[in-house]
Amino acid sequence: MIMPNLVKMDKTDRDLLNRIQSRFPVSERPYKDIGDRMGLPEQEVLDRLIRLKKEGAIRRIGANFYPEKLGYVSTLCAARVPEEKIDAFAAEVNRHTGVTHNYQRENRYNIWFTFIAPSREVIAENLRKIAVKTGVSDILNLPATRVFKIKAKFDL
Repeated sequence: MIMPNLVKMDKTDRDLLNRIQSRFPVSERPYKDIGDRMGLPEQEVLDRLIRLKKEGAIRRIGANFYPEKLGYVSTLCAARVPEEKIDAFAAEVNRHTGVTHNYQRENRYNIWFTFIAPSREVIAENLRKIAVKTGVSDILNLPATRVFKIKAKFDL
C-alpha cells in the first residue's frame, strides 16, 4: 500500500481548516472575514490556504448544492475500465461540468463518479458520449432515488 505524504500543519493551519469547512462567509472579502475572526491578516489566510492547496491538504474550496432543490438530478456511476485506459477515461469524465467526484477503487468496477444534470436523459446522453469517446461501454448508471445527506466535518 502506498502511503500519501502527510502535510505538515501547525495549530493555526488546523484551526483555519476547521473554520472553513462549514459556514464559509458569503461576503465581498470572505478571507478578510475569516482572518478577522481568527486574529490573522487577510493575506496570511490566503497564503496559508494557497500553501495547503499546493501541498494537497485542500482539494478545492467551493459551495455544495442540493441538486434536487435546483431542479437537477444526480447519479452515481461505476465503470469497468481497463488499466491502460484509466487516465484517459478519467480525463474524459472530468471534462463534463456535471461531474462532481471521480475516483478509482480496487474493484472490477474501478472508476466511480457522480454526475449532476437537469435530467436523467442528459446524464444518459453524456454517459453515451463518454463511452463512445473512450471505448469503455461498461458504465453503470445508478440514479439517486432517495438522498441521505450527511454533514462531513473533520475536526483537525
